[in-house]
Amino acid sequence: MKIRVGVFFGGKSTEHEISCISANQVIHALDADKYEVLPIYISKDNEFFVGDRLFDLANYSSFLNDPASALDKVSIYRDGNAVKVKTIKGLAKKEHVIDVAFPVVHGTNVEDGSLAGFLQMLDIPYTSCDVLGGAVGQDKAVMKDIFKAQGIPMVDYFVIYGHDFEDGYKDYLAQAKKIGFPLIAKPANLGSSIGIQVVKSQKEFREKVEECLNYDFKVVVEHMIEDLKEVNIAVIGTNDTCRTSAIEEVTNGFLDFDKKYQPNGAKGAKKTGVKTGSKTASKGMASTIRKVPAKLTAKQEQTITETAEKVFRILNSYGCVRIDFMIDNGSGKVYCNEINTIPGSLAFYLWKEVGLSFENECEELIKNALARYSKREKKTYSFDTNILDNYAKNAQ
Repeated sequence: MKIRVGVFFGGKSTEHEISCISANQVIHALDADKYEVLPIYISKDNEFFVGDRLFDLANYSSFLNDPASALDKVSIYRDGNAVKVKTIKGLAKKEHVIDVAFPVVHGTNVEDGSLAGFLQMLDIPYTSCDVLGGAVGQDKAVMKDIFKAQGIPMVDYFVIYGHDFEDGYKDYLAQAKKIGFPLIAKPANLGSSIGIQVVKSQKEFREKVEECLNYDFKVVVEHMIEDLKEVNIAVIGTNDTCRTSAIEEVTNGFLDFDKKYQPNGAKGAKKTGVKTGSKTASKGMASTIRKVPAKLTAKQEQTITETAEKVFRILNSYGCVRIDFMIDNGSGKVYCNEINTIPGSLAFYLWKEVGLSFENECEELIKNALARYSKREKKTYSFDTNILDNYAKNAQ
């Protein structure tokens, strides 16, 4: 019997469209002989939809602003031992059952633990980090504080809170001067380089921070390494065991959202080679120019690999994550930047370099999700008591 997989994607997020691209890659990577795939689209209004048109990415631009015009709106609920996906409208309502959830979501309101919490409430196996891992992974301010407490190497940073930016401006500016310009300012809870600002001087400080505050209530400000090498590594596994991918070097410098994802954003970009329905994707993280494996010293490679595994474990990560590092070319020192708990395209381009195909990566994630669920089911979460009976008697 085939395993019924619900692939969740979209959501009320600035990375909505990127999620659609990544999810469509997963949908077509899952072995049809082993899995019965149900794409579950989360609209920008947080409504759930299903439909055959979701199998072809070429259809998406026609209904993203009005999904009800082309798709079936559904409710998702637990019924006994099954999680059901049922259409809401129509006389002959359709009903699907899913055995495992495969979230391929990016950004706030979905990747940040929100969707994981919903899936946890449904009591269904799912392939991503849990609520805590997703929440910490999304909030760069909290993430960095945990990294700091655990001795993870990072560049100097501080956090600005929007509610007191004006009143505390002088103190924040003093911290900026202490770290030294140039600086990087970024919204604490966004991904894909959205809202990131380069602050070259004191004159730009207020303007750049206020731009970040348009996107979030908190802003992370950190020292900018001018002679920089950016490298990324993926980690896959569970709380018990994990392993690392090849290490890539991003060779075309700082990329904002448009350069990363727009079709002409980065000239010379390689295609992903991962099929998304009728066409081959050329967006997603494909617009980044890569050097794999990265040119590193043996010590740098060891530091990155060991630090990535440590980060994976201390954040209680699960599934496939990507961890981004920075190297100061002057000193050779390695700094951890951040974790992406559900990376674009599931970082398949890093796994294929160590012999793990995208199809096998997706299958491994499902197997790990089922194994985690089995272990969780053996824990005790409730027990019989007579508290309410005693309360009722005492209240009389």
